[in-house]
This record gives sequence, structure tokens and C-alpha cells, in this order.
Amino acid sequence: MSVTAIAAIVGGLVLLVVGAEALVRGASRLATMVGLSPLIIGLTIVAYGTSAPEMAVSVKSSLIGQGDISLGNVIGSNIFNILLILGLSSLITPLLVAQQLVRLDVPIMIGVSTLMLLFSWDGVLGRSDGVILFLGGIIYTLFLIYQGRREHNEDVQAEYANEYGKPIQPSGPALIANFSYIVVGAVLLVSGSHWLVDGSVRIAKSLGISELIIGLTIISVGTSLPELATSVVASFRGERDIAVGNVIGSNIFNILTALGLASMLAPGGIAVTNAARSFDIPIMIAAAVACLPIFATGNVISRWEGILFLIYYMAYNSYLVLNTMHHEGISVLTTIVSTFIAPLTAITFAIITFRTVRHQRNKKP
Repeated sequence: MSVTAIAAIVGGLVLLVVGAEALVRGASRLATMVGLSPLIIGLTIVAYGTSAPEMAVSVKSSLIGQGDISLGNVIGSNIFNILLILGLSSLITPLLVAQQLVRLDVPIMIGVSTLMLLFSWDGVLGRSDGVILFLGGIIYTLFLIYQGRREHNEDVQAEYANEYGKPIQPSGPALIANFSYIVVGAVLLVSGSHWLVDGSVRIAKSLGISELIIGLTIISVGTSLPELATSVVASFRGERDIAVGNVIGSNIFNILTALGLASMLAPGGIAVTNAARSFDIPIMIAAAVACLPIFATGNVISRWEGILFLIYYMAYNSYLVLNTMHHEGISVLTTIVSTFIAPLTAITFAIITFRTVRHQRNKKP
């Protein structure tokens, strides 16, 4: 394994994280100066900013013919966002979901994840698929703005105002400084994506593993670091809607904008392997579906539900590693998941759903 390849990956990750932070800071401050509400800033500009590393890496990979990295990056990031970030955030504090938009976003997330699977069923995400996904991203952004203006929950508005509503007086120096943040952030994202993709391809070749696995693991974790930082910090501050909304919104943006744009720009589209269609994408959809009954139980993600998410993330990554190594332990892991974890989860979600339905019936007059 090349030392320079590892250095390129580490350096690329650092540039991506710093670039995303600079881009979000500059764009959100400019939005504050022109009078956009903190809620709209948080739902759109910050969400796009934290998804910027996924977009940069996916587009860069598709342009040089490394479509597996683009695909693995999006799938792995979405699985990481739900199972690890929400799991970890809910361990810090149970996540109370008060924001109406979050509850609307979960079905949207499930829908676009399923649409991704349908588009890839023929083995390729073509340019026409990418156009549809990217247009969906534009429509979703307009939907966010519309719903953000209809959010009347004062606690939610106060939460976003505390995080993104610090008043900034418009002035020449402030405008120049914030534009500079945006430019520097964009340059760092481009440079970071180049280093990360280049180093990852070299490591994949040296180890003899697929670029899809590299995208599902190393790259997806690295590009999800801005979401991890945003949600964990928000959890510590008690800003629970931001912690959850950041993850769900990012997952939707990853598919619609990052993967959509990458599919549009990739010569011949992005090839989708049988493994991705039959295993990784369904796991991503299952993680999205798992949010539905959990968010419906009093709109709370409890600590034990967070632990369940973390267990699933560890099991998924263990499977990827063991399968890549052709280790005999994979049969043991498969037995554990199919015999204990999967049935236990099915029973748990059935109980949750039953209690939710009964609670809703009891509320009716």
C-alpha cells in the first residue's frame, strides 16, 4: 500500500471538510445579510454545504470514469448518515423531532432511494436518469423553501435562529470576506476531491479490491464528516431538529443532486453492479424505511433505537470487510444477523407500529 496514496486520502479528506466548512460559513452569512430566514438557511444552504464533499467526489469520479466510487460514495454516505450519525446523536440525547418538515422528508427520502434502485435496475444510471434526479433536486429545494415558510413551531424557529440567525450588517468588507470564504471553499473541495479519488483508486488497485467497496467505506465516511460534526454538535447543544434534519436532508441531496449530476456528466452513465443492486442499495433503502416507525413513536429517536442503528452499521461494515477478504467468518455473521438481529428488529418495529396506530386511534374523538 503506497504511503503517498494514504497521504493523498488523508489530505483530501482534510481539504473536503475544511472546504465544506468555509463554503457553508460564507454562503450562510451572505444569506443572513440579504435577509433570508435562519430556517431557510439551515434547510437549504447548510444542507447543500454539508453535502458538498459527496457532490465534489461523485462528480470528480464520474468525469474520470470511476463510476463505482461515485455510486459507493452516495450509498455508503446515506447508510452512514442514518445508522451511525443518528445512532450516535441519539445516544448523546434522545432526538425529539418537532419539525414538521422532517416528518415529510422521511417518505421523500424513502421515495428517492427507491427511485434510485429502479433507475439502476438495467445496470446503469444514464444521463436521462441523472437529469430526472437533478431536476428532482431543484424541485425539492423549492419544496424546502415553501415548507420552511409554513413552519410555525416557535421552538423550531428559535433553534434555527440561534444557530444561523446571528445578525450581520451588510458592508463592503463583509461581502468580500464572505465571497472569499465561498471561493476558497470551492477550491478546497475541488482539490480535496481530486486527492481523495486519486489516492483511493491507487489503494483499491494495490489491495485488489473493488472501487465500490472503497466508496462504500473510506470515501463515504470521509465525505460524511461535515454531517457528523453538524449533527453531533447540534445534539450536544440540544438542537435536535437540526441534528435530524441535517441527516435526512443530506441523504436526499446526495441522491438527487450529487448522484444526479454525476450521472449526467459521466460518459455513458454510471455502471451499477449486481452487488450494488441486490445488496447495498436495498440496505440503504432499509435504513431509510427504519426511520419511519421510529420517527412516528412520539417523534422521538430514543437511545435504545440509536443503539440498534449502531449495531446495524457495525454489522453492515463487518460484512463488507469479511466479504472482501473472503473470510470464513462471514457465514457466522450472516447466521447471527438472520437468526437474531433481523427477527428481533422485525418484532420491535411491529410493536412500534402497533403502538403508534393505537395511539393515533386513541387521539381521535
